[in-house]
Amino acid sequence: MNSKRRIAVALVGLLVAAGAALLYLSVATQEKAPPVGFTLLDGQTGNLEQLRGKVVLVNFWATSCVTCVKEMPELVATHDRFKSRGFDTLAVAMSYDPPAYVSRFAESRQLPFKVAIDNTGEIARRFGDIRLTPTTLLINKRGDIVKRYVGEPDFAALHALVERLLAES
Repeated sequence: MNSKRRIAVALVGLLVAAGAALLYLSVATQEKAPPVGFTLLDGQTGNLEQLRGKVVLVNFWATSCVTCVKEMPELVATHDRFKSRGFDTLAVAMSYDPPAYVSRFAESRQLPFKVAIDNTGEIARRFGDIRLTPTTLLINKRGDIVKRYVGEPDFAALHALVERLLAES
């Protein structure tokens, strides 16, 4: 093997090792969920701090988002499956979604979880300036964001992760 090839192989090895270390750090270092407040469709107010001690799924969505509408029955099923075990769901409608559309959607589909409208875009900004829908975040009982999904999640994998998080003390 010539010296240029050996150097290239060594560099690739270092890059792979560095990438593995970065991957480990990104998995091992968990970002805290921001202490955001929200107003629900029924006018009640709340904040994520009130949900501490539960596993929480936060879903950013819009009524104009085809994937969001498609995944909503799965979100309902997920909520219904785990709600009695310390799981909660907060669906956050994007700031550009007309409140009347969000209200009609939630009512016509009898959404069983908290639905908030992010009128000012502040909730999306606090979660990392979310612009793509659907974006779903899973938060553990300690308030750490453990998973971020952009697009429709693999619900079987999501359910397995929820099971694991619910089992944590």
